[in-house]
Amino acid sequence: ESNRALRVQRIEPLITRTFEDEEQAVFDPAVTAGIAGSRERGEQLGLGGKVSRERTEEVLSTAAISKFFSTGTTVGIDFSTDSTWSNLYSDQHQTRVGVTITQALLRGLGSDVNLARVRQAALDTRASQYELRGFTESLVSSVEETYWDYALARRQIEIVTESLKIAERQLKETEIRIKVGKLPEIELAAAQAEVALRREALIEARSTLEQTHLLLLRLLNPPGPNLWDREIVLQDRPVIPDARLADVESHVRVALRMRPDLNQARLQIQRGDLQIVQTKNGLLPKMDFFITVGKTGYADSFGDSVRDVDGKGYDVLAGVTFEYFLGNRAPEARHHRALLDREQSVEALDNLAQLVEVDVRAGFIEVNRAREQVAATAATRKFSEETVRAETEKFR
Repeated sequence: ESNRALRVQRIEPLITRTFEDEEQAVFDPAVTAGIAGSRERGEQLGLGGKVSRERTEEVLSTAAISKFFSTGTTVGIDFSTDSTWSNLYSDQHQTRVGVTITQALLRGLGSDVNLARVRQAALDTRASQYELRGFTESLVSSVEETYWDYALARRQIEIVTESLKIAERQLKETEIRIKVGKLPEIELAAAQAEVALRREALIEARSTLEQTHLLLLRLLNPPGPNLWDREIVLQDRPVIPDARLADVESHVRVALRMRPDLNQARLQIQRGDLQIVQTKNGLLPKMDFFITVGKTGYADSFGDSVRDVDGKGYDVLAGVTFEYFLGNRAPEARHHRALLDREQSVEALDNLAQLVEVDVRAGFIEVNRAREQVAATAATRKFSEETVRAETEKFR
């Protein structure tokens, strides 16, 4: 809830999701409009050498809306008016309404290629969510490990402090035995060295405790003032888990299905497939069919020109455009690169899956080793205590 690094990471999927909207925007309708005016003055030579002065004013206004569809179709509707006023002839007003349809026939045809970038953006969003999940799992692991490191550091202080007390007691006993002549004076140096060594270990243990305390506070980041001076009270005590691990193969299967890094790698392959769709379509020549249909009204007033649009006059323009680069090297290079990128992603996924399996199997071995080591260490400690009691009795 409070870790600052996780707060930063939580924003990443939200940022990545904005690219989906950006890619979807290519299918949003586009509206354009404009108006322009001009004025012209000049002289014109007529019949009989008569010179007349001409003054012409013109206003041209346009408006259009167009939309691109995932099928590779672009549909546009446009409206325009052209009004001209002159002192030599009557006013002229022209109004036109038209529809233009352009359909890709080769390159850019079909929703697979036109939606590829949108689908890639969606995959990127899912990948960022897996990345957030992996980061969160790593954070949970770090908190738990640091918690137990802190518990160990505190216990280590107790152990080293007790060792120092024993070393100091042995030093006093050595001094007494030297004083009464039971030991030579040369034995004092070894006892003093042992005390110095234990004091050095205590300094190291205290430093480790302070550093672990800071690291755990950084991970937890509890609210409130004086963060670095906060005391940490440990509630859980270290115990040996009673649960037994299932067979290692079941753990491997879970890891191969659930590991966020593996799922990210799988999404990368899907993204590469979409890239191949785009680059393969890019190998085709560009050939588009277009048709424009319009109706125009003419009159000496703007209102009449609009009403005259319903007349019998119309215009139609249809055709095909073609474009192809000789050699076509750039599209071929992009397609070849996309194929190699996908091949690399597949190999990377296989390699990562193998590393994951190694991690799981190594972790499985380590858990069993640690469990057995605890039992073996407990037995060793028990026998060591018996040895200490026997040596103490002999010493007395």
